Amino acid sequence: MKQAIGSAAQQEHGMWYAHRFLILRRLSQSLIILLFLLGPVFGIWIMRGNLASSTVFDTVPLSDPYVFAQLLFAGHIPEANAIIGVSIVLAFYFFVGGRAYCSWVCPINMVTDLAAWLRRKLGINAHTNIPKRLRLVILAATLLVPLVISIVVWELINPVSMINRAIVFGIGYGWLVLVAIFLLDFAVVRNGWCGHICPMGAFYGLIGKVRLTKVTAVNREQCNNCGDCYMVCPEPQVLKPPLKDAKEGVSPVINDSDCTNCGRCIDVCAPDVFKITISSN
Repeated sequence: MKQAIGSAAQQEHGMWYAHRFLILRRLSQSLIILLFLLGPVFGIWIMRGNLASSTVFDTVPLSDPYVFAQLLFAGHIPEANAIIGVSIVLAFYFFVGGRAYCSWVCPINMVTDLAAWLRRKLGINAHTNIPKRLRLVILAATLLVPLVISIVVWELINPVSMINRAIVFGIGYGWLVLVAIFLLDFAVVRNGWCGHICPMGAFYGLIGKVRLTKVTAVNREQCNNCGDCYMVCPEPQVLKPPLKDAKEGVSPVINDSDCTNCGRCIDVCAPDVFKITISSN
C-alpha cells in the first residue's frame, strides 16, 4: 500500500519538519486576518483598512499593486500615500516573490488548500479542462474595463474583498463565494480558482518574474521519484524542469513565476531535495 503523502518525511524528520511551512503559512494568514479584526472588534488599531489599502499604526501606508493598477487604468490620480504604499509592497514582493501573496497572505488559499486535501484523501480525479491562460485573459479584462468605464469593476466581485467584508462586518455574499470556490477546486478542477481563474494570482505571477527568494532543488540527485511534491504542489508543472531536466543543463532553481513559494514540496520531501534560497538566477 502506498504511504500517505508526506508520511516518509514525517517518519524521517518528525511532525514539525513535515508540516512547518504549512503551519507557518496558516499562522501568517490568520495573523493578517486578526490584525484587521483588532480595530473594528476590540478598538486596537494596528492595521486599519483591508488588503487593498491599509495603514500600519496609522502611519505606514500599504497599497495593493493590482488595485493600484486598476485605479490608474480607471483614470484616478494616486495620492502620495498610495504611491508610497505600493512601492513598499512591490519591494517586499521583489524579495519574497509575487505569488507568495497567494500562499502566505490570501485568505482564499486556506479554502483551496482544504479542497485539494479532500480531493487527495477521497481520491477524486475529476478534472475539467480549463486553460491556465484564462486567468491572464481575466486579468487583461479587469484592467481594460476600468479604462473604458472608469470603474474598478473587479473590486466589486473580488472574493478577497468580499471575504474581508464578511469577516469584519458579517455581511455580504462572501461566504457563498467561499463555498463556490471550494466546490470548484474540490469537484471540478484541481487548483481551479488560484491556478486557472484568479486574476490576482496572474498579476502577482507577472510581478514575481523578478524575485530573489526561490525554491531550489539543491539536492535533486537525491530525489527518489516518490511524487509527493507533485501531489501537494498547487502548480506542479514548475517542479519538472529543476528536477528532471538536469541532464539538459537546467538550473535546479525554480524560476517559473507560477511558483507560490508555499514550501509544501520542502515539507513532504523525505530526501530533503528542496531548499528556500536567495537567488537572482
